[in-house]
Amino acid sequence: MFKARATLLALAAAVVLAGSASAADLTSSLTKGTPELKSAGPLAFGPEGILFIGDTQAATIFAVATDDTTAPKAMEKFKVEGVNEKIANMLGVDAKQLLINSIATNPTPGNVYLSVSRGKGADAKPAIVRCDGKGKLSEFPLKDVKFSQVKLTNSVGEGNKRQDSITQIAFVKDRVLVAGLSNEEFASKLRSIPFPFKEANKGTSVEIYHGAHGKFETQSPVRTFVPYDIAGQAHLLAAYTCTPLVKFPVADLKPGMHVKGTTVAELGNRNRPLDMIVYQKGGKDYILMANSSRGVMKIPTEGIDKIEGIVSPITGGGTAGLKYETIAELKGIEQLDKLDKDNAVILVRAEGGALNLDTIPLP
Repeated sequence: MFKARATLLALAAAVVLAGSASAADLTSSLTKGTPELKSAGPLAFGPEGILFIGDTQAATIFAVATDDTTAPKAMEKFKVEGVNEKIANMLGVDAKQLLINSIATNPTPGNVYLSVSRGKGADAKPAIVRCDGKGKLSEFPLKDVKFSQVKLTNSVGEGNKRQDSITQIAFVKDRVLVAGLSNEEFASKLRSIPFPFKEANKGTSVEIYHGAHGKFETQSPVRTFVPYDIAGQAHLLAAYTCTPLVKFPVADLKPGMHVKGTTVAELGNRNRPLDMIVYQKGGKDYILMANSSRGVMKIPTEGIDKIEGIVSPITGGGTAGLKYETIAELKGIEQLDKLDKDNAVILVRAEGGALNLDTIPLP
């Protein structure tokens, strides 16, 4: 018994060391320099404090070592009122000319990073801002940092749709998952790009049944997604405008393939999903989704592995598939991310129009 236990402990230690070595290798694959971002859009964190930045205008994913890896004694809650105004003052621009595009929490220290645009249109300049656990803001300098980059091939061309070249990113195991539009006939793409970066593949064309529209679609981009294991297999739960929720097995996301997702919920038309996370409470898993028209939805995932999928029209603004409840007290939320297992960080628009960066208990 003791020998078997000792063997198990040794194997566990080996796995930990292998994981540490792998993470260290990820950081060592980066090269010191100054990444030349044209824009700063979707954000996501990987191991060892590596921040992934989606540059929509350049159709490029940047990986930047933040060196932000020190765990605090305890995760703190904070609130930054008028965070857009404070960031604008710090960067020397008018608050009306500043856009906050994305937020992401570095899971080890719990610091929040924000991608912003100074100005609007073609002349807008990107910046990354860091908010520590006490609510203190500082610009994260993109100069003399360790980084790498990969440019997406066949991305949607210049013009109004360029911002949809990258709509969401996430790091899962050894890959960066990217949603966005391509310039191909079947435009909606999900890409699974190995990291460290070498080159981007052409991605997987994805097709969904859109209940509110009553048809299959390949042109609409994924607006937001979250990685989620279903029956032990890695999946993406992806949300689209008007508002189908679709599951895709990550194993199916192979370059050059055409994949049909399974629509597990129709959450109502005339609505745009803004952001979502998955969390556990009371032994059950939930999706928390911020929307443009229906507040914040709390969606139980129970039964998601058995749903065959919606393949017929859902008319009159109706709903089908997974059910949800609206969290009435959560209003004006535009973005959210998990802070820890019990709390989330939110970007919320106050009644006067200012944006607040706040922390809340998960409902």
